[in-house]
Amino acid sequence: MANQISLRIVRKIADVARERWDALARVATPFVKWDWLDSLERSGCVDEATGWLPHHLVAEKGSDLVGACPMYLKLHSMGEFVFDYEWAEAAHRSGIQYYPKLLVGVPFTPVTGHRFLTAAGEDRAALIQLMGQALAKIATDNKVSSVHVNFCLADEREALSAVGFLPRNGIQYHWQNRAFDSFDDYLASFRSERRNKIKRERRAVAERGITIHAYEGAELTREHLRTMFRLYKVHVDRLYYGRQYLTAEFFDELHKRFADHLCVMLASRQGKFIAGTFNVRDRRALYGRYWGCFEEHPFLHFNVCYYSAIEHSIQLGLERFEAGAGGSFKQLRGLEPEHTTSMHYIVDGKFRRAVERFLDQEREMIRRKREMQLAQSQLKSHREEP
Repeated sequence: MANQISLRIVRKIADVARERWDALARVATPFVKWDWLDSLERSGCVDEATGWLPHHLVAEKGSDLVGACPMYLKLHSMGEFVFDYEWAEAAHRSGIQYYPKLLVGVPFTPVTGHRFLTAAGEDRAALIQLMGQALAKIATDNKVSSVHVNFCLADEREALSAVGFLPRNGIQYHWQNRAFDSFDDYLASFRSERRNKIKRERRAVAERGITIHAYEGAELTREHLRTMFRLYKVHVDRLYYGRQYLTAEFFDELHKRFADHLCVMLASRQGKFIAGTFNVRDRRALYGRYWGCFEEHPFLHFNVCYYSAIEHSIQLGLERFEAGAGGSFKQLRGLEPEHTTSMHYIVDGKFRRAVERFLDQEREMIRRKREMQLAQSQLKSHREEP
C-alpha cells in the first residue's frame, strides 16, 4: 500500500475540496466535517495567534483522496482536554523542548470520534498505520517532541499501538438511552431517593417561572446563536482559569452553514433569555459543549445542561447524550462513566519510557476509578425491582 499512497500536509482545510473531505467523513461526528473545521479557521479560532496552526494530513492514491486527519501544530496544551502539562514540565527539566507538538484532533472538543478518515473500500487499519508512521517521521525529522491523537476510536488505538503510539485512558460521563419513551420513563430508571431529588430540582426551576426550549433547524436564528455566544463569553469571563477559545464570528459561520447540526437550549424568565447551552447533534447523539447564564438560580445549570438535553434526546430517539469533559456530579443525573482514549508518540527514547511507565500506572488508576463509580451508580440495576 505504501508505494501507492502519497502523503502531504495542507496548511488550511480550504486547500481540500469540501466534497472530497466530507466523503471521507461520511460516518464521523459533525466535528470533523469540513464546515466545522473551516469555520474554526475562517473565524480566527485556530491560527498562529491562538497557538493552533493547521497542518492537516491527507493521503492520496493517484487523484483520489483516500485518507485524512485534522491536525495542528501546537504551541501550548490549552483547549485539548487531555492534560499533558506535567509532561511538558518534566520534558523541560530533562532539557527537552516539548513545544511545538503535533495534535490530531478537533480543537476545543473532547468528543470521541474518527481522527483518521478513510475512504470506503480501503484497508482502514493499514491506512491508519501508514499515516501514523508518517506522523512519527514528521515529528522526528522536524525536531517536534511528540504526536498526540486525542479522543480516538478503538480501531485507531489498535492500529496506532502497532506503530509505536502509547495509549492513555480517561473518563467522561455519558447518558445512554435505554429505549425510554419519556422523561418520566427515564426518571423511573433511578433509585427512589435520587429520582425524588431530580423531581425537586425540576420543580424548583419551574416555580421560578423559568422555561427551557430547544432551538434547532429552521427555528434557530442568528440572534439565538449570538445570544449563546454572549452566554458563553460571560461564563468564560467569570472563571479565573477561563479562556475564550471561540469568537462571535465562529457562531455566525455555524449559523450560515452548520445549523442542521446545532441545538441551542435557552432558558427564559419574564420574557428574557437568562441561560443556555450550545449543543451539536447528529442522527445518533447529542453533544453538550458550552454553557452560560446571565442570572443564577438554584438547579438552573442541571436543568438546562442535563435534564432538558436528556428529555430532548428522548424525544428525538437519540442513542446517547455526551456531556463533555469533567464533572463526576453528572453521575447523579444518570450519566455513567465511560472510557476515553488518546494515543501518544514520544520521539525522545528516554522520555518515552518515562511516559510509558506513567501511563501504565494511570490506566490502572482510571480502571479502578470507573469500577468504583459504576458501583455507586444512581441507576437501578436490571435485577432491582421498580
